[in-house]
Formats: sequence, C-alpha cells, structure tokens
Amino acid sequence: MPEKQKINILWFTRDLRIRDNESLYRIMQEDLPFLAVYIFDEDFLNSKQYGFRKIGKFRAKFLLESVLDLEKNLNHKKIPFLKKFGKTQDIFKQISEEFDIQKIFCQKEWTKEEVDLENQIEKVLPNVKWSKSYTQLLLTPDFVKQKLDKIPLLFTTFRQKVEKNLTIRNEFGTENLVYNKSFFDLKLKNNDVTLSSFGFDDFEVNKSSAFPFSGGETGGLQRLKSYFFETKNLSIYKETRNGLVGEDYSSKFSAWLALGNLSAVSVYHEIKKYEAEFESNESTYWLIFELLWRDFFKFTSMQFRDKIFYKNGILDQQYNFRPDQNAITDWVNGETNSDFINANMLEIRNTGWMSNRGRQNVASYFCKILKQDWRIGAFYFEEMLIDYDVHSNYGNWMYLAGVGNDTRSRTFNAEKQAEQYDADKKFRNLWLK
Repeated sequence: MPEKQKINILWFTRDLRIRDNESLYRIMQEDLPFLAVYIFDEDFLNSKQYGFRKIGKFRAKFLLESVLDLEKNLNHKKIPFLKKFGKTQDIFKQISEEFDIQKIFCQKEWTKEEVDLENQIEKVLPNVKWSKSYTQLLLTPDFVKQKLDKIPLLFTTFRQKVEKNLTIRNEFGTENLVYNKSFFDLKLKNNDVTLSSFGFDDFEVNKSSAFPFSGGETGGLQRLKSYFFETKNLSIYKETRNGLVGEDYSSKFSAWLALGNLSAVSVYHEIKKYEAEFESNESTYWLIFELLWRDFFKFTSMQFRDKIFYKNGILDQQYNFRPDQNAITDWVNGETNSDFINANMLEIRNTGWMSNRGRQNVASYFCKILKQDWRIGAFYFEEMLIDYDVHSNYGNWMYLAGVGNDTRSRTFNAEKQAEQYDADKKFRNLWLK
C-alpha cells in the first residue's frame, strides 16, 4: 500500500479572510502542502436551545456568503479548498483516510461548543499537532497579561490600563503570499452548499433593513473603505452611533468582525491611516473604544469560561425570574406594552439586525420589566443576529441582567429612551406599520 502524502490542514472557523490571517501566514511558512477546509457542521446547524435554532436564516445567509467569498479569494491564490457539509469529526476522518495529516492550523477558541468540536477532532486524530492563533482579538494576550493580573469587572478599569502605551501588533502580511507547494490530488469533492442545506428558503433582504450588506471579506473591506475614506462617516461616528434608521448610523462592522471577514487589527490600522490622512477626533477614538469593548468581553469569557452561560453569571449573583411563556412570546413577536420595544423586536425578526441602542433596551426590558430568564433572551439573539458573537452576546446579556460586568444592575426606561433617540417616531413608524 503506497504511503499517504503528508499534508497540513488550515481549518477555517470564524477567521474567514485572507488579510491579516495568522493561521494562513504560519501554514505558508511550513514545507508541507496544505489543504484549506471549511465545514458546515450539521450537528450545530440542527441543534436548538429553548426551541430557538443555533443559527437562523439571516446569519446562515451571511455565513454562506462569507464562505463562498473565501473560496473565491483562495482560488485566486491557487490554494486548495475543501468545503463540506456534515459532521466535523467525520470530515476530518475522511481527509485522514486520504492523507497523513501532520498539523492543524486554526483560530484559538475557548468557549464550550468550540472546544468540544476540537476535542472531537482530537479523538479522530490523536497524534496531530495543533497551531492556534489569537487573531480574533485586537490586543494580544501577552500584552494584556503585562498590564493586568486578571481581567477586572469594570470595562473602564480594563480600558485605562491597556490604553497606557497601547500597543497593537502589525497585520500578518498574508495578502501577498504566494502558494507554491507541490500539487496533490484530492478525491474528496466540495459540497454544493445552499441555504436549503440549512433548511431555509432563499429570501430577499428586507428593504427597510439597516444592514443590507453581504457576507465575506470583499464586502467587509468595501464597507470599511466606504465608511472611512469615501463618506468620511468615521469623523461623525460618535454622534451617529446611537441612530436607529439607515445604513450609516454606525460602522456596522460587527457582522464581518464576528465571522472574521475583517480583523479588529486591520480596522484599527485603517483608523490610524484615516487619522493621518484626514483628522483625529473623538469619533475616530470612539471606534477604537468600541473595539476595546469587544476585546473586553472576549478576555472576560477567557477568564470565566463557562460561567458566562450560567444563570447567576460571572458574579454568582442570585438572578430571580418568573417563567412566563406568554411574556416571552409577546416580546419575540413585538407585542409588549412598549411601542419602542416592539419596533426593535420587529426589526430583528424581519432583518436579523438591531441597533446597539435597541439591544440594550430590549434586553433590559426582558430581564427587568418582564423578569424572564436572561439566557432565553440570549438564545433568541443567538438565533437571529447576523452579527452574533458568543462573547459579546452573553457578555451584554449578563451585563443587562445584573449578573455580569455591570455591578450597578441598571434598568433602561424604554419610554424615555424612545423620546431621546426616536423623538420624531421615524424608527417606530418604520416597523409598526
């Protein structure tokens, strides 16, 4: 029996890009040829929590667009790419039957489902080496460790410590790398994955959506270029970020960041380019401030691990709720006693998007007014949001429930918020037709 060819694997998960991809950079330095792989995991796609799917149609569409864009960009570089639908451990087993896999390069994860998936692969391939990269972060863990013994509960403390002599790594120069490894014959074939593979019908983006964008690195970089250098909206980010209607009230980078179509480091360096070319003001700083918030939730989850999914959160703070399925259903359907809450809930239901202002209000309403289990709200967001990110989603829900990083346990007054942010009722009129 002929000896199997030795290869490495570049396993894409939530780092669906070419630019500033450390795993791609590292694997290109190796002598062995490699196969890039993305797996639409059927167990994940079919699983539910409290009746909500792990991924709804809006994020599924954005994910599919992102993977197809990655495939196109890898093809340009002549990098072999395998796109499969099935169980992750089965696909890796199939690859290992054809090749002698030496090393797997991937993004470092630490939350439960992602770690469980890696453990499944390790069972199938116990002798394979792993190379994991922290490129979902803006700050390197080493930099944060120099500044902090542990991650503080308060964001302000975290920000003030890391902003002193703030050091952001350079981008990994992967755009210009050329793949020149020896050719290998791949018997496994790509699956033709469509929305119907996930059990969804194809659909048009709602014409009122504030997020009518496509998934993928190409779309993410176009949005970055448009928001920064063409419209110069970055200069007014702080004044407009609490908006509710339209494409340009905030950067909208979160969906591309969540799937790693854009890296936070690339966004940071583009902000610095913008400041050098045009202006540096409170708004340009504020987008960096928001990137630090994103990192704060990631480092918090790195420190507390599975506690971010517990009812009493990272504070072990008693969280009392009164289970009421009717209250949950009314909230989901936008049929509560608050027209501002209802408008936001109808927006997410019809578009998979909701403004930051809206998210804080509907989460506070769910936890403090309706007094429901905050985790059910987090499950619903996980299904619906195009820009779902496990760290930010559970971090923000804990925060609003009073069991997370905000020890003050505040309650938003939806009526006052509506007066302040939707005085002309433009947003409510858009959705409460």
